[in-house]
Amino acid sequence: MELSGGLGDLGTFLPLAVGMAVTSGMDLGVILVFAGLASIFAGVLFGLPVPVQPMKAIAAVAIAQALNPGAIAAAGLITGLVILILGLSGTISKLEKIVPLSVVRGIQVGVAIKLVMKAVEYASATPLIGFNSVSTAVTLAVLMFFMRRSRRFPGALILLSIGIAISFTEIGLGTETAIIGLPTFHIVLPSAAAWLDGLVHGAAPQIPLTILNSVIAVCALSGDLFPRRPMKSRTTAVSVGVINLVTCWFGAMPMCHGSGGLAAQYRFGARTGGATVMIGILKLTVGLLFGSAAIAAMRVFPGAILGVMLFFAGIELALPARDQTDRSGIAVTLITAIAIVATHTLAGFLLGALASLILQRKSRMEHPSRR
Repeated sequence: MELSGGLGDLGTFLPLAVGMAVTSGMDLGVILVFAGLASIFAGVLFGLPVPVQPMKAIAAVAIAQALNPGAIAAAGLITGLVILILGLSGTISKLEKIVPLSVVRGIQVGVAIKLVMKAVEYASATPLIGFNSVSTAVTLAVLMFFMRRSRRFPGALILLSIGIAISFTEIGLGTETAIIGLPTFHIVLPSAAAWLDGLVHGAAPQIPLTILNSVIAVCALSGDLFPRRPMKSRTTAVSVGVINLVTCWFGAMPMCHGSGGLAAQYRFGARTGGATVMIGILKLTVGLLFGSAAIAAMRVFPGAILGVMLFFAGIELALPARDQTDRSGIAVTLITAIAIVATHTLAGFLLGALASLILQRKSRMEHPSRR
């Protein structure tokens, strides 16, 4: 179950890692090696199934605009430095106390909806019938629903096994060529232009997302799932900062700890840091031994399988929002989530925070004795 849980976040990890490797010229073997080392570090540090994910804003821009590896490294280094300073100074803890819980829940719901939308996108892009098809996605989703509490049949492990089998079937049919080879390690020194691109296009949208989703929201979710040993915001921020300041110089993708990934790993059975360590060893091994061949398999990894993984991760991520039972909490949660889905995380946070302040002021005016 721990291994199954560790695999539960691959629905988010795989498409972004492969997309960055294909469009930006990054070495997938290098991505896997350093993601594996970061996962092992996180598993040992927290003792919880804390995921190591691509920084989504940077990854999305890198894929959409084909940023070069130098700009991607610069974005990760800048973001890592800012988050590290916030963690070491303790400012991140103050931000955690200021942000209302209803806004955090809205962030979780908004990201969850986006995960479900991405799941539908992956599945709907496949044919109606076949191994990698809409019918396969629906069948597996129903199967995973009935197996959701099973400890004998780990869901993510079954899904990944099916996905790998389909992938190598495609390779065997000649639709993709797999070449065995070690990754190429080298130092990435961003140029002045790359630093500017990384700051404007990568770090600027990523920093608020990291603060909100990769530190505050993931710590809140860990408190829901593991109330006796929740993650601390300062430790989480320092972890994110250290990981990126160490690895991005070597061509690794910028990484963080996401609430969606924690929800996914918990959903598929992970309960300890052993899950993260095991998936880290798996990434490290595949990256070192089959780094060049891995991209061939991932290029044809079935969207139907990824879609099912993302769907259940999204559901798990949204569930803690059930604690918002009063009208103002529900309103702020919905406003934040809708704004995130319609625009982006920063806009959702700002709009949700504004709504929370307005509702709090209205409540104090209606009930002056509560001041």
